[in-house]
Amino acid sequence: MEAATDLRTPGADGPRFAAMSEPRDDERALVRAAQGGDLGAFERLYGSTVGLVHAVCLRMAGNGALAEELTQDVFVRAWERLATFRGEAAFGTWLTRIAVNVALSERRARRRREARVTMVDDLEPFAAPVPPVGAGDSLDLERAIASLPPQARHVFVLHDVHGWDHAEISRHTGMAVGTSKAHLHRARRLLREVLSP
Repeated sequence: MEAATDLRTPGADGPRFAAMSEPRDDERALVRAAQGGDLGAFERLYGSTVGLVHAVCLRMAGNGALAEELTQDVFVRAWERLATFRGEAAFGTWLTRIAVNVALSERRARRRREARVTMVDDLEPFAAPVPPVGAGDSLDLERAIASLPPQARHVFVLHDVHGWDHAEISRHTGMAVGTSKAHLHRARRLLREVLSP
């Protein structure tokens, strides 16, 4: 399906997600230099991967301003943990994993804050429905994904965009495998409804 391929592309100028699995020699040299404290090398790594990280954060958060904050958090954590990068995969692949974890952590923290403030455990059943698309309207795939309810969006992005299986999603999010499957089914159904002519 062509749309799934497009989801894996962070931007018109960015590398394809699938091609990010093998580290390149020039990237290895930059990582080694950055691990040695070379801030310029880390800035070059930042410049080559910020589009990918922002795309992941935007898809996970569904909100541009929050995606900007999460992107910065990812690079702060990457700098702090740079010594743990072993170079077994591409730097962008390692950053993608950090980005997903940062987005999931932010969501858990936000839900805890909302629960304390509103004294309601889960507001998702009251989420606004995905707006219908009229005959003359167009809604691109990114906007459609952003309009999904948060849990459905997260599972969709992790499963269909990043290729995680339901067991892996369960380990990282704490939701049951069956719940993950249900959210994926819901996300796909809502996207079909919104994107069908």
